[in-house]
Amino acid sequence: MRYALALVRSILFWIAFVIMSSICSIGAVVALPVSHHATRWFVRLWAQFHRLICRFILGHRVVVEGAMPDTPVLYVFKHESAFETIEQPMLFRWPAVFAKEELFSIPVWGQAARFYGLIPVDRDGGGKAMRAMLAAAKAALANGRPLVLFAEGTRVPHGQAPSLRAGFAGMYRMLGVPVIPVAVNSGVAYPPRRWVKWSGTITYRIGETIPAGLPRDEAEDRVWRAINALNPPEALETVSE
Repeated sequence: MRYALALVRSILFWIAFVIMSSICSIGAVVALPVSHHATRWFVRLWAQFHRLICRFILGHRVVVEGAMPDTPVLYVFKHESAFETIEQPMLFRWPAVFAKEELFSIPVWGQAARFYGLIPVDRDGGGKAMRAMLAAAKAALANGRPLVLFAEGTRVPHGQAPSLRAGFAGMYRMLGVPVIPVAVNSGVAYPPRRWVKWSGTITYRIGETIPAGLPRDEAEDRVWRAINALNPPEALETVSE
């Protein structure tokens, strides 16, 4: 019975999400030559609508423990599902999110994302790609935008705690800004790579701000522990051994 209800809810959710995603992506692209603000409005509308259908169709409740200031710092989020990626334009006024290069090839959506100011991450691009990514990140900070990085590099099921990708250490050292880690447990109700979603509570837990200039090992350890704060304790103990 529980699965049947989740299945029906998920079907309705995906129908609504695909329709609204198409409308907002087309609207954002059409607005490109007209107004930057209009494009950003469509992107924010998309995120707000996603939160709305998660609440009233899937039965999600979202809890935020702590404050996420909308300032030019580097946020590092736990990455358990697409939920927290879609949420970014609603959590912040105009975030600069690091996103996989291949996402920018999606028709319409990719064009809108590039114009909005998402930062492409080309892992095979070498030094040239790294310099372009760093320049885009610095420009975003200069405009007062928070940077958002999913330092694990890919979605991981709830309870898993992989090491941070090497890219975090490079960004942390070269940008020289504080880091705010955010734990998320979205993978329970919104599991990665599965189209059936479940009702439940999704929590954001904001960790202690990590100052710039720490040794690499210390910074990575503090971020890793903070973003995994919502994992079962035994999962972290297993990884630490």
